[in-house]
Amino acid sequence: MPLDGSKPSLDGLHEAIEIAKPIGAKITGLCVIPTTPPIPVIGLQTSFKSHMTDGAAKVISEAKKITTRNDVEFHGKLVYGDASLEIANFANSKRYDLVVIGSRGRSGLNELFLGSVANSVVHRSKVPVLVTK
Repeated sequence: MPLDGSKPSLDGLHEAIEIAKPIGAKITGLCVIPTTPPIPVIGLQTSFKSHMTDGAAKVISEAKKITTRNDVEFHGKLVYGDASLEIANFANSKRYDLVVIGSRGRSGLNELFLGSVANSVVHRSKVPVLVTK
């Protein structure tokens, strides 16, 4: 379950809980932290990485609270890199049954030119992917 703290991400978490709870499955929440700021500024990489890591830890903590309230076992994981690559690589390298990922709902020209993490994961993952809206 990739998590970034956005509403679509949290909606995806709730869907993952609905799937996991009846069968006693576990959820692994994955936060991918970019290694560089979107606009490189000399000297800011260290504080950017620290800021992003702190934010990701809060997202994982919130997801843990939500899953605990719903009696679902949760494990959080932080990784660094490109979100779409890291999510697909993580899913492919472990023994997961399903990736549940929230979609930001981009469509049309935005999707054509910008792409999306969910779309990229669907195409790169060897594990089935459920995209939620």
